Amino acid sequence: MSTNDQKSLDAIDSSRRKFLKNSGIAAGGIAVGGALGSLLGINGNGEPAAPASTTPTSNPTENHNQALMYFTPEQFAITDAATERIFPEDDNGPGAKELLIAYYIDHQLAGGWGTGATEYTSGPFFPGEPTQGYQGRLNRQQIFTIGLKGIQDYSQKTYQKNFPQLTAEEQDAVLTEFADGNVTLSGPTSSHFFSELRAATLEGAYADPLYGGNAGMAGWEMKNFPGHQMSYLNIIEEEFTEIKPQALNSQHNH
Repeated sequence: MSTNDQKSLDAIDSSRRKFLKNSGIAAGGIAVGGALGSLLGINGNGEPAAPASTTPTSNPTENHNQALMYFTPEQFAITDAATERIFPEDDNGPGAKELLIAYYIDHQLAGGWGTGATEYTSGPFFPGEPTQGYQGRLNRQQIFTIGLKGIQDYSQKTYQKNFPQLTAEEQDAVLTEFADGNVTLSGPTSSHFFSELRAATLEGAYADPLYGGNAGMAGWEMKNFPGHQMSYLNIIEEEFTEIKPQALNSQHNH
């Protein structure tokens, strides 16, 4: 990294933290495992993760499937930039880009979660109460396609630049407008799209690496989450024991 790049990172740090604090977008204290994949109807195309370790791997992207399955390169770039603002790198650990969260979202959109394979999407359609969630015919593939185009169009209209080329402060401002529902989209509300993007970002940070995100199990390491252990019998009598996290595929290594 050049000196100018480092200065740029330092300059945006305070705005990033202010944005996360004021918007409530920052990741919460959650930890989920591989069961998430089956709940979302994942098609299992993720590659095996790196072996378990208590420290970040030297190459957290090793053995991850980084082939795009649904996104265009432009859609991926927008998602990669937006998720990094939602789940930024800080003193606690890596952010969305290093955790490969955009790849996680891409892979899920390519499967049953993206097509709404197990969801009822037939009419009649009426505006739902806030507790009812989305009421409409669009599946997540369509919602993300519309939402990502909306982010790009709003960025071009407001700043005359593509979203990935905006400054940190400008990206924060765009995402805040979407989160607050102030941008008109041709289908879903901007706040609903943002809620889907935020939820998928958190899932990508903490799901089993098998599904494309949580590279090197770094998301689990930030939470001291042990992952998928076969048994705790050997430590059940201990008051507290730190355990190396294990991914689903670690139980099937030969």
